[in-house]
Order: sequence, then C-alpha cells, then structure tokens
Amino acid sequence: MTLSRHSAFIPLLAILASVTSLGLGTSWAKHTLFPLVGAQGTTAVRVGFSALLLLLFWRPWRWTLRRADARSVILYGAALGAMNLCFYMALRTIPFGIAVAIEFSGPLAVALLSSRRPLDFAWVALAIAGLGLLLPIGHNVSGLDPAGVGFAMAAAVFWATYILFGKRASTLHAGHSVSLGLLVAAMVVVPVGVLHAGSALLSPTVLLVGLGVALVSSAIPISLEMVALKRLPPQAFGIMASMEPAVAAILALFLLDEYLGAVQWLAIAMFMAASMGSSVTAQRRQRPAATA
Repeated sequence: MTLSRHSAFIPLLAILASVTSLGLGTSWAKHTLFPLVGAQGTTAVRVGFSALLLLLFWRPWRWTLRRADARSVILYGAALGAMNLCFYMALRTIPFGIAVAIEFSGPLAVALLSSRRPLDFAWVALAIAGLGLLLPIGHNVSGLDPAGVGFAMAAAVFWATYILFGKRASTLHAGHSVSLGLLVAAMVVVPVGVLHAGSALLSPTVLLVGLGVALVSSAIPISLEMVALKRLPPQAFGIMASMEPAVAAILALFLLDEYLGAVQWLAIAMFMAASMGSSVTAQRRQRPAATA
C-alpha cells in the first residue's frame, strides 16, 4: 500500500523536475548561445546533441519497431522539432515566461479537448482571458512583439500535437520512443540551424555549451516527460504541467533579468488557475468512470 501511494507521486515529481531542468537549460541557451548562433542555431545544437546523447545512452536499435509505432514516433519527433524551433524563435523578442504562458495554451487545449460540462468551459474562458491579456491586440500591446507572439502560438499548436503523438508512442519503452523521436526532431531542425549559422556551429564554445544545454533542457526533461506520459492520460499530463509558466517566469527573472508587469503576472496566474481548475473537474470525471 505504501509503495503504491508513493508511486502515485512519480508523475508529479517527474514533471516538476522536467519543468525546472527545462527552464534552467533554456535560460542558459538564451543567455549564451543566442548571441553566437541565433535561435535557429541554438535549436540545432540543442536538439542535435540531445538526439546524440539519447541514442548513445538508450541504443534504440536493440528493440524491434513495428510500422504502426514507427509512424507514431515520426509524428511525435516532427512535432517535437517544430515546437522547439518555434519556441526559440519566439524567445528572440518576447520574455521567456510570457513565451511559455502562450505556448502552454497548447497542452491546456489538450486537457480541455474532451470537456463537456459547463464548469469546464469556465476554465476555457479563463485561459482565453489570460491569453487576451498577453496578445498584442489594439493599443495595449504590453511591449510584446507580434512576430514573437506568433511563433509562441505556433509552438503551442506543436506542443499539443507532441503530447497526443507522444502518448501514442509511449506504448514503447520510454528510451526507445524518446531517442528515436529526438532523432526525427534533429532531422527537422538541424538543417535549419546549419543554413542560418553555418560554420559558427562548429565553434568550441558553441559545441561545449550546446552539449550542456542539450543535456539540461532537452534530454533530461523529455525523458522525464515520457515517464509521466506512460502513467497519465494526455489531459492529466497537460494539467500537471501547469506549473511551467510560473517556473519559467521566476527562473527568467533571476537568470535573465526579465521583469514582468502586473498584468503579465496576472495572465500567467489565470493560465495556471485554468489548468488547476480543469484538473479538479478531470479527476471528478475519472472517479465515476473508475467505479462504474
């Protein structure tokens, strides 16, 4: 009984560790790599090294891959690569915490996709209101660049598809799906980074920092996310990840000196409240199903 109770915390701890590691690595990348190789080059070294590290660690060729699973892995990896590229493109012009909050509308949409009860739509309305406070619409643009917001919203779409395809791929061993998924992601983003940064990617500083960033902000978080995805439905995963916008904003405050205004903090709080509220209603839906 005690072991079962403790195992229930594994998904939460995995997501918490994933969010923190991702925030640290992303802040490091923005501070050090952006001035050297830009967002595209940063994405290339991060995802490329992450794929290399996990391929060497997990050696996915040891497992058999069925055709149906291969399709899920390809879709999962392509979504992962596009999500990373769009997110780093957004970070060029908007703060880390804001980019994460906008991007988080993707998993929140997944969490609320099957919503039918009136209270669920209240959480949707709260999330939309929070997004409205961040979007540069009309005269109150809050200093946000429209292109950066657009890239963050594109990243949200790819994050939602990453969760859905990642859940399909989670029927495989976590190391198998993650390593092959990152290989596909690298095939998507590395050519873009090479076209943008060229030989600058071969700088010893870029390679060394890129390796560290890959480990901290990609290889470790993605592996932890797959651990959580194997134990949670897509809706619950999106809900539990609701802490990410706040964690990102706090880390960016201390590591990047990115200060947010009261309205922006309010918007982040609204996103988190919508996620927490949807978590409660999701649990209430699951209990009757479990007892039926």
